[in-house]
Amino acid sequence: MIVVLLGPPGAGKGTQGERLATCLGVPKLATGDVLRDAVKRGTPLGLAAKAAMDRGDLVPDDVILGIMKDALGMHNKGRGVVLDGVVRTVPQAEGLARVLRELGRTLDAVLVFDIDSEELVSRLSARTVCSNCQTPYTGREPGSKCDKCGGTLVRRKDDEPEAIRNRLAVYERQTAPVVAWYGAQNGAVRRIDALGSMDDVFARVAGALDVTCDPA
Repeated sequence: MIVVLLGPPGAGKGTQGERLATCLGVPKLATGDVLRDAVKRGTPLGLAAKAAMDRGDLVPDDVILGIMKDALGMHNKGRGVVLDGVVRTVPQAEGLARVLRELGRTLDAVLVFDIDSEELVSRLSARTVCSNCQTPYTGREPGSKCDKCGGTLVRRKDDEPEAIRNRLAVYERQTAPVVAWYGAQNGAVRRIDALGSMDDVFARVAGALDVTCDPA
């Protein structure tokens, strides 16, 4: 099963994506992780991505999609995959569809995590991350110590309320057309109510995909 995750920042799609990947016994591929791996390995596309980032530019879609195709080729030997953050615009959705066709695979589902904007502002503004290992925490004050590595917890500038509202506005502008595009292509869009406990949300994810597994 190949599943694309969509949702605003803070909706919990990363956490649910990890659970879903474990449930299905498939890898979860996130754009940032795949880019960092390609840069670390020094692949031609990784070097192109690094050059763009070093200039302060966005990594071009064709480079991201090329790196994602390589990753899918390595990790997706006839298996499924959960794709998190791979698609943010219609051109990226079109590019991913092309990549999957070239690999002889099809997209099974697009999960869209829905949650009220003000709930997200409240959730994200209460979030801190470890300055060392980037582990996120909720309800822990800046300056506290990370349970995982002992690093110092900080609040990112983009987790301030006004910055969050701006990020959400950008997401809505970019992603509403993506959801409409997927709906017109194959009707594989399933909307997930992302409000509630992690177990409650995961139960909705599993139900939407008609899979059974332990949510833990």
